[in-house]
Amino acid sequence: MTTTALEPMVQVRGLHKSFGQLAVLRGVDLDVPAGSVTVVLGPSGSGKSTLLRSINHLEKLDRGFVAIDGELIGYRRSGDRLYELKEREVLRQRTNIGFVFQNFNLFPHLTVVENIVEAPISALGRPRAEARAAALELLARVGLADKAGAYPRQLSGGQQQRVAIARALALEPKVLLFDEPTSALDPELVGEVLDVIKDLAKGGTTMIVVTHEIGFAREVADTVVFMDGGVVVEQGPPKAVLDDPQHERTRAFLAKVL
Repeated sequence: MTTTALEPMVQVRGLHKSFGQLAVLRGVDLDVPAGSVTVVLGPSGSGKSTLLRSINHLEKLDRGFVAIDGELIGYRRSGDRLYELKEREVLRQRTNIGFVFQNFNLFPHLTVVENIVEAPISALGRPRAEARAAALELLARVGLADKAGAYPRQLSGGQQQRVAIARALALEPKVLLFDEPTSALDPELVGEVLDVIKDLAKGGTTMIVVTHEIGFAREVADTVVFMDGGVVVEQGPPKAVLDDPQHERTRAFLAKVL
């Protein structure tokens, strides 16, 4: 089943997630159209990262569901009940969901190009030569064609994050998730990573980006979502949410960060 013009690429419905007594997500609904960029803003502890991790089933849901391109993630439906999929099936689904973490998560013992070819070979069964050729193209796309043989420790933080983006793209995912991709970087390196994400946006990649970069949200997002206390407080076009927020909590947050 694939998305129609009316069906979003990412569909989140009634998402609840608690850790012990702490309710982190309290009924989140979200639709992300194919080819769009959704930027998620909010204070620390508002549930932004847990939302992303729930979308690719790194966190199991307490209630609700996530569907990507019409396919339930992590579960199958039988009648009115959801049954958890086997890990092998979840791993297959994750090949459609690229994830770029705060802290790069590159394998330190592998070269840059080996970091990128690992998943296409192991998860998709691609021939090594084909995966390597695609990896070199992706490195050129993120401005690192000359770093294929380098090791992560030889790169700046910004370069490592660009490699992490290339690695996420290597599986040709239907959606890319970014969890504060610039928060671990020195300020002067932030721009080079945001520029790569902007280029992806121009190319029509479906993305959900958790970030504190308000200028980036204003420039690139189709939709800005403001979360607080585990719920979506407000969402809409950047101009509406950032320039004319309707909710007091959104106004208070923006007053601190703008």
